[in-house]
Amino acid sequence: MRIAVCDDEQAQCALLSGYLKEWAKERRIASEISCFYSAESFLFSWEEETFDLLLLDIEMGSLSGMELAKKIRLQDEDIPVLFITGYDRYMAQGYEVSALHYLLKPVRREKLCEVLDGLMRKKKPEEKLVFPTAEGRLLLAASQIWYVEAMGHDCVLRTEKDRGEIRMSMGEALGILGGRREFVQCHRSYLINLQHISAIVKGEIVLDDGERIPVSRRMYREVNEAFIRLYR
Repeated sequence: MRIAVCDDEQAQCALLSGYLKEWAKERRIASEISCFYSAESFLFSWEEETFDLLLLDIEMGSLSGMELAKKIRLQDEDIPVLFITGYDRYMAQGYEVSALHYLLKPVRREKLCEVLDGLMRKKKPEEKLVFPTAEGRLLLAASQIWYVEAMGHDCVLRTEKDRGEIRMSMGEALGILGGRREFVQCHRSYLINLQHISAIVKGEIVLDDGERIPVSRRMYREVNEAFIRLYR
């Protein structure tokens, strides 16, 4: 479990890191704790790394913890964010970024462990896949992807809520998703997630929201068989 602690007070980072290591050791959870002393330093590292949990101070330097959380949510909707703060006036803003919890300073070890245990009881988060975009990295679980469409040298990635361009070829997308049993190429320009199909008809696939995408005659049988295997 990779955990990030972001707080501009080094003593607070050391305290929280100690609590986290004790908690992980007691629960026999392999862990890696990383400390960041500013929101900017975390953002710089986050461009290259992924974390399973973020403990985040709110009142920091030029970029506050709340502002950092909003930036993170633009690219990752699922990472649990646990706010550490000396004030309770920020709690209402936490709903905007789907905060896991608030802990008031001084943080009690027992309360932190209680929150962490509650997090572990929830469903294990699905592995996030990384897709490069013009704005940075897009982190998505495979189940969130409806299809990938080739568009010139790049691709368009469709989710339930959005469509966006990703900077990779169809071949590269196949390298990431093609080995998963829920994904199948239905056309030279489309890689589809079978979990979001409501019907397969001649020449077309109908998605859960009614959108239709083409299925080639050559790939029609393979798509049908993959769909049956998935739900068998």
